[in-house]
Formats: sequence, structure tokens, C-alpha cells
Amino acid sequence: MAFHDIRFPANLSFGAMGGPERRTEIVTLANGFEERSTPWSQSRRRYDAGLGLRSLDDVERVTGFFEAREGQLHAFRWKDWADYKSCLPSKTVTAFDQVIGTGDGTTADWQLVKVYRSGAQTYARAIAKPVEGTVQIAVGGDPLQESIDFDVDFTTGIVTFSDTPDEGASIEAGFEFDVPVRFDTDRIETAVTSFQAGQAPSVPVVEVRL
Repeated sequence: MAFHDIRFPANLSFGAMGGPERRTEIVTLANGFEERSTPWSQSRRRYDAGLGLRSLDDVERVTGFFEAREGQLHAFRWKDWADYKSCLPSKTVTAFDQVIGTGDGTTADWQLVKVYRSGAQTYARAIAKPVEGTVQIAVGGDPLQESIDFDVDFTTGIVTFSDTPDEGASIEAGFEFDVPVRFDTDRIETAVTSFQAGQAPSVPVVEVRL
């Protein structure tokens, strides 16, 4: 499977429905207690782009995008309007949004991550598709400059430092990001409801693991 480094039209993903899913295996014991486990260490996201379509022009754009990806064959970028920043959606990205690691004096490459918290529990999500021009980095509380102090691989989300962060130095980051997805169908059914309006009842997409 190839990945096409192109984003699904962001104005058409606005209004789409979707979010994270988990897979939990539940066994009910004879005494009524449950044993729960999961084969997934990471969540996966699903969306339906059909809800964002409002005109025949929208349908044409989605059809063209679908054909260029050859249905489910090629993955692409997706903007999740509910979760596309390292900070809260209402806030502005800063270099201090997320702690992505602590320097050890030898490691120069660090993966961008976003940490979700609830109470004492946390979940660290690897960010593989940051948006170019949005990544900010700070080490030990000092903001750095991209292409001078660090470089970002926008296909993997790995940050490479020119000078290896000192041992014990906090490495922080802020960024916008996309979700790598593919179409979850090999067929799109559209309906013309009037001269100026089109309808695509369902255009499902699903996150892919890279």
C-alpha cells in the first residue's frame, strides 16, 4: 500500500462524523465477573466524509479524490477538526504544549507525540503526519529554530536535532497534525437531489497504521 502525501479537502472533512475506536475482548466468567483485554496498544479513528458534502461540486471533488486514490488502495491525510492540534482546539499552538521526551545526551531523533490525560491515566499517541510549517520545539525551556536547530520529517513525525539534547533536558513540542487514513470502501454511491445539490450518503474513511 502506498501513501499519497495529500490532504482530503479540509472544507469537506469539516462536518464529518467520527472519532477514535478501541477493540476490547470481554470474557464473562461463570461467576459473573469479566476479564477484559485488548489486542490493540493504539486506538484507531474512523470518519464519514459524506456528512460534509453540501453541493454537486463537493461530490465531484470527492469523486475525483477517490478515483485518484484508487479506492482503498492508497492512503492519504485527513484533518480531524475535533483533534488536530497539540493543544486544545480553542488555543494557539506553542512550543510548550507537549513533552515528547527527556534528553539523554546521545539521542538526536525524537518522535512527536500527543498525550491524552484523564485523572492519573495517560495515553501517548504517536504523531506521524505533522503539518508542515506548524512544528515548534523547545529544549530545556528554550525555543529552537526549525532548519537551524532541528529538522522535521513530515512523513514520519520524527524530529532530528542538530545538537543532541543534554541529559535531563525536557524536550517539548507544539504542532498541528493530520491523520493517515484510507477509504473504507471501494464504492461511492451518489444521488442528485436537485440541480444544485448532491448527496453522498456515506464516504467512510479509516485510520491506517504506518
